[in-house]
Amino acid sequence: MKKNPRISRDNMKKGIYILPNLFTTASLFFGFYSIIASIGGDFPKAAIAIIISCILDGLDGKIARVTNTTSKFGAEYDSLSDLVAFGMAPAILAYSWALISFGRYGWLAAFLFVVCGALRLARFNVQIDIINSKVFNGLAIPAAAVVIATTVLFVHYLGGEGQFNHVSVLVGTVALSLLMVSNIKYYSFKNLNFFSRKPFMTFVLIIFVLIVIVLEPHIMLFVLSLGYSLSGPLWVLFKIAKKQNQKRMERYHHRI
Repeated sequence: MKKNPRISRDNMKKGIYILPNLFTTASLFFGFYSIIASIGGDFPKAAIAIIISCILDGLDGKIARVTNTTSKFGAEYDSLSDLVAFGMAPAILAYSWALISFGRYGWLAAFLFVVCGALRLARFNVQIDIINSKVFNGLAIPAAAVVIATTVLFVHYLGGEGQFNHVSVLVGTVALSLLMVSNIKYYSFKNLNFFSRKPFMTFVLIIFVLIVIVLEPHIMLFVLSLGYSLSGPLWVLFKIAKKQNQKRMERYHHRI
């Protein structure tokens, strides 16, 4: 069934929602600024810009849902913004900061990150009504971008100024790329509703985590982002080990 072009034109004449798209634009701005900073060799600023972009990206969707201003235009614009802010920006940061010393392998690893990020976004868009909203199918592209950004900040905090020519960045970039297009499940945190009543100790725990992050942001943000990226594979290994243990127990009971 063909779409009625007149209906589409009428929808566009109604305009777009300003507030959520302003946050998306701000996220895109910091992603673009990160690219400029990476080209200029200011890697810490480039990394911070990606983290700010990630925060703004998380806010635009929540604001759209809370204010009931979600739209297909907003969703498409958000995906395009994500590809720049969390695909291109971290790939250029990783390449300028560390991968450039590996020649062809370096820029191919950076390109792999971009293309896997694009594939991750495309798959998310077509599976949005199919996959359980409590989990992500593969590592989300903002999470992968933050791992690269926090790694730069962590190494800079330890005294590594300028470029960091280490093979671990090459391996890590390839690993993050493959995790994005994998079928490994990650907790999405979408069922955490901060506008509903929560137990008192939950609020205390959130405050404690925020204090720890503020005390050592370079270390804690790196640990948290890396830990989240590893949580998916570790959960898969845990389930495999649990299944193997159940099989051993069943064989043992059969022998008895």
